[in-house]
Amino acid sequence: MLEHLINPQVKDIQISGIRKISNLVSTIPGALTLTIGQPDFPTPRHIIEAGQRALDQNKTVYTQNPGLIELREAVSNFVKVKYGQDYRAADEIIVTAGASQAVDITLRTILTPGAEVIIPAPIYPGYEPLIHLAGGVPVYVDTRENGLKLTAELLEPYLTENTRCVILCYPSNPTGQVLTEKEIADLAELLADRELFILSDEIYSELVYGVQHRSIATVGKLRDKTIVINGLSKSHAMTGWRVGFTLAPAYLTAHMVKVHQYNVTCASSVSQYAALEALTIGIDDALPMREAYVARRDYVYDRLNAMGIELDKPDGAFYLFPSIAKFGLSSQEFAMRLLHEEHVAVVPGDAFTSYGEGYIRISYAYAQDVLEQSLDRLERFVSKL
Repeated sequence: MLEHLINPQVKDIQISGIRKISNLVSTIPGALTLTIGQPDFPTPRHIIEAGQRALDQNKTVYTQNPGLIELREAVSNFVKVKYGQDYRAADEIIVTAGASQAVDITLRTILTPGAEVIIPAPIYPGYEPLIHLAGGVPVYVDTRENGLKLTAELLEPYLTENTRCVILCYPSNPTGQVLTEKEIADLAELLADRELFILSDEIYSELVYGVQHRSIATVGKLRDKTIVINGLSKSHAMTGWRVGFTLAPAYLTAHMVKVHQYNVTCASSVSQYAALEALTIGIDDALPMREAYVARRDYVYDRLNAMGIELDKPDGAFYLFPSIAKFGLSSQEFAMRLLHEEHVAVVPGDAFTSYGEGYIRISYAYAQDVLEQSLDRLERFVSKL
């Protein structure tokens, strides 16, 4: 056994708490799950057919490292039309193997040993391991007393000469929170003249309700220091196709594409042709899904409120992040008892760092009948506490 020779940073990484509980569900007959952030809608048929055409036409060879130029042009047009973002297809966009790989190549490019990365918490657990693997140091900002948002006032005390990057992830996983225009403007003013990067993970940008998505990259001088991450997993129900993209100034993209090249060479060619269909013919495919999510959000929110469970009503993504502190159980105890006693799975809040303790995450990216049955069981469970 040569385990002692394994990179200690890798040995220290834990399997995501989200996956741990979702895997446990399969061992419990009749269990319902509200754990995974995956649309329950199928990939739109016309996108599947575009992928099939690519296979039939043998479009199964390597593409250019940053991706098909026609797909990058479609990405450029999509973000311009939807969000007013302006990026050149030729040298400011990379097509990646999902948004997770986009985050990875970004952090590998901008971080050096000891560089600090500021992260709002509670937060999706996928950032910290990548920061460690790139030699960086995560610095968490507790947002629990600030409406679960990272604002300029909250952020400023954490900025130091070692700060290399600030991660913004709005709409947020796990909270569903969206930053207001003023909150974005205040952050932009604070960060405009500082020598640091902003990683803006906007994977849920198409899933906002009653508000307009706004990227900090479109504010003032922030474009030249911001890397925008986006993709098609959530907007077009294409999780398994693994298509994401980075949007960043040319000087930065030129280095990121080198990491991307040696990491995966290029994203799947077949998936890229499907993505081209998604961003052109299917430019508005997210709209009917968004309408369904609004109805589901409102239903779950109203049910939780009626149970006396405290939570904010979010404006984005497809998650609710209610507090379960009043029940006197840790988030792990609450989730495990709910699963074993009532056969419903939710994600314990501490899966989203220790700052998520006292909460659970509920995904409403599930069919209405699953939501109804799950909430009936949850109501029965909390009535006994």
